[in-house]
Amino acid sequence: MSSADSTVPGYVDLYRTGELTRRAEEAVRRLSHCVICAQACNVNRIGGELGFCRTGRLALVSSVGRHFGEEDVLVGMRGSGTIFFANCNLACVFCQNYDISACGFGREVSASTLAEMMLSLQAKGCHNINLVSPSHVVPQVLEALTLAAEEGLRLPLVYNTGGYDVVPTLRLLDGIVDIYMPDFKFADAGAAERYSSAPGYPSVARAAIREMHRQVGDLVVDEDGVARRGLILRHLVMPGRLNDTREIMRFLAREISPDTYVNVMGQYRPAHRASRYPELSRSLGISEYRKAVEIAGEEGLHRFAR
Repeated sequence: MSSADSTVPGYVDLYRTGELTRRAEEAVRRLSHCVICAQACNVNRIGGELGFCRTGRLALVSSVGRHFGEEDVLVGMRGSGTIFFANCNLACVFCQNYDISACGFGREVSASTLAEMMLSLQAKGCHNINLVSPSHVVPQVLEALTLAAEEGLRLPLVYNTGGYDVVPTLRLLDGIVDIYMPDFKFADAGAAERYSSAPGYPSVARAAIREMHRQVGDLVVDEDGVARRGLILRHLVMPGRLNDTREIMRFLAREISPDTYVNVMGQYRPAHRASRYPELSRSLGISEYRKAVEIAGEEGLHRFAR
């Protein structure tokens, strides 16, 4: 490893004290009456029952690899080591990765196999381990992380989520996750339920983001501009929903931090089932995107992703 990678992530110390193992065991116990995410299905995943996420005792992984399509602060020169989990705890009608999130494209993996995936990404020189859509598989991730830490995993852990996370589960990750990267999609609860099957999404996301920021603070980068620790907030700008954008940016600036690192995302297009909803059946206009970025600045934010 280079000197830029010499900082030891918190999960290593937690592994050495046995705390990481304890939290993994606690998380797995919660699968028997699963309220791991905000869907709160209360099914017995250990016993094979499936809830909203259609994932049982084992995690499903769609793909693993070095990825250069993430934010610059994650990609750096050597890429972000992404693990894409199949299925999702959201059902966004506009999802651009619906084959993974909605169709369950992936394979079940044991904790040891998932640990090997993490270690292989480290061996390839990736800057971090980027867990994509992990909200419903936190227990499985913690099990694997315990094994990977024992075998020498030392990369920062990125929790890349749609924002529908619950505080009790996030507290199991305190001191383990280095970089939280939630998407805050909607400020309107009705829209969240209609388009993503996520009851109460705005209040859930606000509570989750507060907890994430409490744990890791504002984003910190190393001398090469690569993220080491902190919060990165993504917001996908939706057609005709700039009011949501303003409310979300105001929340971030006033209730989280004006130094919040934000990616105002302009790549919306009517994928998956979006064409069934006339208001979502067009791509985002350039002028709308520019206005969204302007709104973020007006509300007091100044750190924007590239």
